[in-house]
Amino acid sequence: MSEPAGKASELNHQDTARFIVDMFHRTILHHGLWFAEVKHQMGMEQALPLLTAAAGKSMAIQLRHMAELFGFTMVDGVPSFLLEMEPAKLQTLKDRMAKNWLANDGVWFQTVEKAGGMNEAKRCNDSCWGQFSPVEAHMIGEFLGLSASPGLAGLKRALGFRMYESINVQSIVEETATSFVFQMNHCRVQEARKRKGLEDYPCKSGGLVEYSYFARAIDKRIRTECLGCPPDSHPDEWYCAWKFSLECSKEIEQNS
Repeated sequence: MSEPAGKASELNHQDTARFIVDMFHRTILHHGLWFAEVKHQMGMEQALPLLTAAAGKSMAIQLRHMAELFGFTMVDGVPSFLLEMEPAKLQTLKDRMAKNWLANDGVWFQTVEKAGGMNEAKRCNDSCWGQFSPVEAHMIGEFLGLSASPGLAGLKRALGFRMYESINVQSIVEETATSFVFQMNHCRVQEARKRKGLEDYPCKSGGLVEYSYFARAIDKRIRTECLGCPPDSHPDEWYCAWKFSLECSKEIEQNS
């Protein structure tokens, strides 16, 4: 019987492969913990631009290392094999990334629920959305090049680039010069529960945090009102609906 490996370089081929997967996970976790600590020490407003700077530089270094190892090139910060992928397959990859994100979220919820019960899981879930929503809004704003105060037009565009957009069906209705209503028409989580004969998951407490924090991160002047979200009753055409209003009459006049 062989002696157990004393260090990573002594692992066999299969265990080395498993170790690499574990290292990938550690890198993601360390990245998130760095941001969490910077936010804790310096505040969200200062942490977000630092996240953009650090993530951009770190990603460029890591992708360069991978490009050298696997023999692909980088084109404007994007691996060439993604650009060479068939359009339909690239879209499938995008959607699969969103599904993986949702699966990760669900696994965390269920793990905490099993350990501490539903109330503990909802408490952690709602707090997590309070952290993730402004980060996602900031990242989308950077990706799209939105201004610091893009108004309702900026929010409408940003909502189309959330992770949820790739896995759910959503729409914008009842638009006016001062507001619009956002509906989640098909929700992957709720429809999975429906297929199992379960009641809607009561997501309103998390949604209040999620949508208000997201909108405020896009533009501090935007206010969020919940028109309905489980456990509220709702029509068949949507699971939740949110009204976003811009409280700035001067800008409304300028853009009208």
